[in-house]
Parts: sequence; C-alpha cells; structure tokens
Amino acid sequence: MLHESVFRTLDLPAADRFEAWVERMGHTHAPMRLDSAHTADYHGYQRVIALGDVTVWPATFDQLTFHRTAKLVRRSDPESYHLSLLLRGEGVARWGRRQAVYRVNEFHTNSSSRAYDISTGPDPVSMVGLEIPRAQVPLPGDRADQVMGRRITARRGTGALLAQFLHQIAADTSAYRPADGPRLATVAADLVAAVFAHALDAESALPPETRGRTLTLRAQAFVRRRLGDPDLTPAAVAEAHHISRSHLYRLFQAEGL
Repeated sequence: MLHESVFRTLDLPAADRFEAWVERMGHTHAPMRLDSAHTADYHGYQRVIALGDVTVWPATFDQLTFHRTAKLVRRSDPESYHLSLLLRGEGVARWGRRQAVYRVNEFHTNSSSRAYDISTGPDPVSMVGLEIPRAQVPLPGDRADQVMGRRITARRGTGALLAQFLHQIAADTSAYRPADGPRLATVAADLVAAVFAHALDAESALPPETRGRTLTLRAQAFVRRRLGDPDLTPAAVAEAHHISRSHLYRLFQAEGL
C-alpha cells in the first residue's frame, strides 16, 4: 500500500480545529493565511497520498479563503505546481486583476511561486488536489507558467485522463505497493505536462518519451471504454489514435504489456 495519512478536524476540540486545518494546508501546499466563516467549529477532512515527491490529496472542507501573499512566497517557496479537481462546490481565484471561476469537473491550476487569493463558495467543497514539483514536469517552466489560472475541463481529452488517474489513486491505494510510487509519480508528471501542453497548443514542446507514455494512456483508456465492442481490434485502436499498428505494439511493449 502507498503511504498515506488522514486528518479530520472532528478528531480535535472545536476550538482547535481551524488552527489545525490552517497548519495542515500550509504543510500540504505552501504557507498561507486562511479565513473562514466557520472558524469557531471548522469541519475538514483530508487524505495525503505520497507518490515520492508528488502528493495526491482528496479533501472535503467548509467554506475557506486562501491568501498566499508575496511576502509568504519570499519567505517559503517549495516551487511546486498545484492542481485541484473540483468534485463539489465552486471556487474563485484571483491574481491581482485577473480572476477565474471554477466549477465541478474543472481543474484549478496554481503555482506556489505566485501570490493569489482563492475563495470557495458558501457550501462545503470536495476536491482532489495534486502537488508536483516544478522540476518534475517535463515542459519548459516558462511555458508551464503560462497555464496558471486557466480553467481546464476534466470531461474530455488529457484533462479527463488526469482526472481518471486521480480518481483511481484516491479510490483505493491497497492495490499499490510503496515501490509503485515513483512510477505513479512519473505518470502524474506526464499527464500534467500533457494537460499544460494541450492548453497551450504546444504538444511539440513535450519530450518524445512523455508523448509516448501519454499516448499509451490514451490508448488504454480507449480500450477500457470499448471492451464490449466486438469490433475492437488493434487496428481499430491504432486508427483511432492516428498511428500504425506496429507503433501501437511498441508503445504497449515499452510498458511491459
């Protein structure tokens, strides 16, 4: 099983819950100042699943406003990208004069190296967060930074692949061994890079190995969706992804499949 930790504010006295949640959020992403209308009795639940330096963290929590100021960035910057897949509720993020509103089945993207303010709606929020070091994303930093703040759908394309990966990790970690962590971290990094590159229309900037692994994931997802189709053949899979059948075989062989 992968290493994971669970935190519930309900395990603490009501008076200590919000302060403990603030500390937990600071360790999960980066130091922030948090405000809420529920500070007297804050309800929050979080799991942190470690994939080496990459972490996946499903969470449900009461209304919250995150403030990461320029001063806090200068004081402590883990130099990481953050993505949140919103499952319930809504949120608004602000960077100076820029603003983005996020809905269910959309990704919020951010960087620990930037100041921001994020406010969730009045109802509790459920989401799956992903923290990944900037250095592990195989895309030039100046390109990846251009994605920050964009709304990215999780309903189709590479966004759907990333969402499926996060759902799978969050649903059950018992199928994985600690040794699987580095491999899963590589998958996460490839998918994040592919999502960023697609948002920028810059797939050519991805390293060939990242393009190959992402294409394999797309082909696997295509096969899973059509397992009951009698016309599902290697030739059909290859044609759907605009590659030759021999190329398809090589992609799967590279993954030991």
